[in-house]
Amino acid sequence: MHKILMTYASTEGLDPILNNPEFKIEVVAKPTPEKFKEIIGEYDGLLIRSEVKVTPEIIEAGKKLKFIGRAGTGVDNVDIPSATQRGIVVANVPGGNTISAAEHTIGLMLAMARNIPQAHGLFKNKEWKREKFMGTELQGKVLGLIGIGRIGREVAYRMIAFGMKVIAYDPFVNADFVKSLGIELKSLDEIYAQADYISIHSPLNDSTRNLINAEVLKKMKKGVRIVNCARGGIIDEKALSEAIKSGHVKGAAIDVFAKEPPVDWTIIETEGVVVTPHLAASTEEAQIKIAQELSEVVVDFYTKGIIRNAVNVPTLDWETYKKLEPYIILAEKIGLFQSQIAEGGIKEVEIEYAGEISKFNTNPINVAYLKGLLSTALDVKVNFVNAPSLAKERGIKIKETRTESSQDYTSLLKAKVFTDKETLKVSATLFGQKTAKIVMVDSLGMDIPPAGNMVYLTNIDRPGIVGQVATILGKNNINIAGMQVGRREQGGEAVTIINVDAAVPQDIVKQIANLSGINKVKYIAL
Repeated sequence: MHKILMTYASTEGLDPILNNPEFKIEVVAKPTPEKFKEIIGEYDGLLIRSEVKVTPEIIEAGKKLKFIGRAGTGVDNVDIPSATQRGIVVANVPGGNTISAAEHTIGLMLAMARNIPQAHGLFKNKEWKREKFMGTELQGKVLGLIGIGRIGREVAYRMIAFGMKVIAYDPFVNADFVKSLGIELKSLDEIYAQADYISIHSPLNDSTRNLINAEVLKKMKKGVRIVNCARGGIIDEKALSEAIKSGHVKGAAIDVFAKEPPVDWTIIETEGVVVTPHLAASTEEAQIKIAQELSEVVVDFYTKGIIRNAVNVPTLDWETYKKLEPYIILAEKIGLFQSQIAEGGIKEVEIEYAGEISKFNTNPINVAYLKGLLSTALDVKVNFVNAPSLAKERGIKIKETRTESSQDYTSLLKAKVFTDKETLKVSATLFGQKTAKIVMVDSLGMDIPPAGNMVYLTNIDRPGIVGQVATILGKNNINIAGMQVGRREQGGEAVTIINVDAAVPQDIVKQIANLSGINKVKYIAL
């Protein structure tokens, strides 16, 4: 019998486990860290929500633990490296709240357009103020979506039915795929200039943190309304408050905040802002869907040996995984590298395996590559299970080739990305099965460890350019750890990769981009 600990009270939707005689479920809701550590050693599996933290100490105490299931998407409360080291599968349920989040987004949009919360509040206070709350119709308005993941697409589908024109920005989707959904793909600046409503459906990362800031708000159409049910931190809350007070932004509807519960209440107290306390996924239906899917994942794992929705290991037996692990890590790094420098919507990916690696089952390596490629752009958590389906949903074609010849290397992994703007090729290898190196970028020889912080440049090969870049970095206390330059001919275009010891803020990236002779600059975090 498999003994499973649940750290939350509701067992609704868990019938596949509850009715299975091979499982025994015990509920200890929100145990203290001390209690958690004391009891976890008795259990084979663990089901959690966000209320508890599964620390390295808890994992170490869980001597029998084989599986940790998160009833929801985020697994920030689980120490995944510790679980992986112990061979414990960590799984989540990434799609169960899609409809709930989309509907909440639309509910906030309607509430904002018709002043529903404000009118409700006054009327409940026995004040009849009809003239104070003139609303506006959504029909005929332009909705700009920043991100077209699962939730963004569901919002678009419904708002097209409302008669809205939907435009969208997403750097990881091609125009033909978006057009088939009835959506026009636009640049961010076009979204800002044209949209009457802007709804955010992006992940929070270095490139999207404070994406909506004071400078960007000035670019937006006067009277714009903004909705955020995605991630707190994407909007500079103080800047948005000031833009609403000035009249440039008509209103905002926000479900997520930089700090939760909030520490700074400025945006919440701003007149014209509709707020909810992170409720987008909080529906009975979403919780039941999540519970049902999680219970099926648990049953499959323990009774059939099938790993689904794993965030830390691909669907392999553990011994095979350990053999492929260095290549899996390398492939994810290559995808992550390319995702941060490629421009335009991705149409196609070609992955080539040369040498010894071509003899392996390369499917988990493909999946790891896609995970890296998609993880910085999507509004859902990308893992080893959902990466292929997410690529398919976005119309990305995937091609794999193998060859036993790898020229100067024992094994070589080549990945080529085709976007609607460019083609980007990266080759990498392992030396001694341990030391990973990127050895080629767009046919230019390199020798780069795929780790840490980098500044990626394409520039005219002439004296002084790299020196100017180094000066900007130095003035901002960013130390250069190393540098690689590749060029085809003297005076032509060169690729320069500078390893740095710290993150490079976007304002510094913009300073570098403004230098004469710089064609492209990207900050890369691996």
